[in-house]
Amino acid sequence: MDLVSGKMLAMGIAILAVAGPGIGLGLATKAMLESVARQPEAESKLSTYFWAGAGLIEACAIYALVVALLVGFVIK
Repeated sequence: MDLVSGKMLAMGIAILAVAGPGIGLGLATKAMLESVARQPEAESKLSTYFWAGAGLIEACAIYALVVALLVGFVIK
């Protein structure tokens, strides 16, 4: 395997790493909406925790994207 093929493979694996946070964010959203449907009075407290968790999940996805871009365009 030459260097270009290895870089492309590494970029593909790093991009696949974005799928995990995407699925996690979808499941977190689903759980939050179900919780609000059961107890509407807890919406303000639940939404605070949800946005904090969603921000952390998105940070993981952005890190994976940065790694993919670094592997593809910066590392020689």
